Amino acid sequence: MSITVQNSDNSKNNTLVPIIIIAGLFFIFGFVTWINGALIPFMKTINELTDAQSYLVASASYISFVVMALPASYIINKIGYKKGMSLGLIVMAVGALLFIPAANARTYWMFLTAIFIQGAGMTLLQTASNPYITILGPIESAAKRIAIMGIANKIAGILGSVIFGAILLSGIDIIKEKLANVDDVEKANLLNTMADSVVTPYIVMAVVLFLLGVLIRKAPLPNVEAEVVEVTEVGAKEKTNIFQFPHLWLGVLALFLYVGVEVVAGDTIISYGISLNIPAEDAKFFTSFTLMAMIATYALGVVLIPKYISQSFALKASALLGIIFSFCIVYTSGFTSVLFVAALGIANALVWPAIWPLALDGLGKFTKTASALLIMAISGGAIIPPLYGALVDNKKETLISSGVNEVSALVEASSFGYWILLPCYTIILYYAFWGHKIGLKNHAI
Repeated sequence: MSITVQNSDNSKNNTLVPIIIIAGLFFIFGFVTWINGALIPFMKTINELTDAQSYLVASASYISFVVMALPASYIINKIGYKKGMSLGLIVMAVGALLFIPAANARTYWMFLTAIFIQGAGMTLLQTASNPYITILGPIESAAKRIAIMGIANKIAGILGSVIFGAILLSGIDIIKEKLANVDDVEKANLLNTMADSVVTPYIVMAVVLFLLGVLIRKAPLPNVEAEVVEVTEVGAKEKTNIFQFPHLWLGVLALFLYVGVEVVAGDTIISYGISLNIPAEDAKFFTSFTLMAMIATYALGVVLIPKYISQSFALKASALLGIIFSFCIVYTSGFTSVLFVAALGIANALVWPAIWPLALDGLGKFTKTASALLIMAISGGAIIPPLYGALVDNKKETLISSGVNEVSALVEASSFGYWILLPCYTIILYYAFWGHKIGLKNHAI
């Protein structure tokens, strides 16, 4: 079985404008997603949270992909890719507006609710845009197109992390010092003032998202659908349900773990740097280091795939690098260790572009349902980061109880938490070598 593309409005060669438009959408949810790196230490301060609690910022965003992926698939089947993208942008705008009452109340669950709603909008957007760009051209070059999307996504992530880092984390070290030496009333005033700093940027974000949601309805996006072409032997039975594609389900698991490690690499690096006693004024730029590493690797993917390397080879190399860099993080110290966290961007960049076409290979009429399952796998970003935070908290408590001072305990515990990456990359490596071929007779990508 293989995927072909039907394009009723344009020729196959006329894909430049749609690619640019979809790249713009990847830019948008990249911007919104990667500001979590700044939001996590910000929320930890204004709501006086533990490490594990603070990483619920990532959980609230990514758990929405579990809740909304299948409904999003149903909606897109009813209204189509273009209207689905438009609706996703408008839902994201609603979530941005909810930051205003959340900031006024300085209530953590309200912030998490706003982040969850934004995540629901991103689920619609991703459920529509990822399969769209995958089947917009030949399946063999899908990773190249998705890599282009990744470049747009991560450039936006750099801008988002730097802009929101400057807005939310500027002067946070001074505020922390003041909080330790003031009474409860003054502390509440300081934290309320800090919380109010999110209002203006989220109003601007809401307006931009709403306008884009309206404009995308007018965008010149062709209709594309994946169809199944049978290449089975005489007498072979046609696939009748989604459970008959083991390579898809293993792809869902690999993508779940990948998103988890990508979020750990991007969203923990600022907090990790701060735990190593690096000033927040410097650490606020660290997420951009990870994203720049991803952009450089995406660019390589655009050049190399599929002319020089296959999508499965790119996945093998990525998983191996992830294992190597994970060891390096744990066994180095200081800023060197931070750089190895950023280097995970190199290991992560081509995983998403490679898994999508490998997992969708041969799905045909099941492509939209399979895409929803893959989108649900984004929930790995909701599970793995809090587990990292829990490892850090538990290790820190153990070290302190054994007599290690709090500062040293935090440094060692923060590094120890990165052990969680190793099993994740190991399973991705299995999928790269063997898992993506299971159940497929004619696999060539």
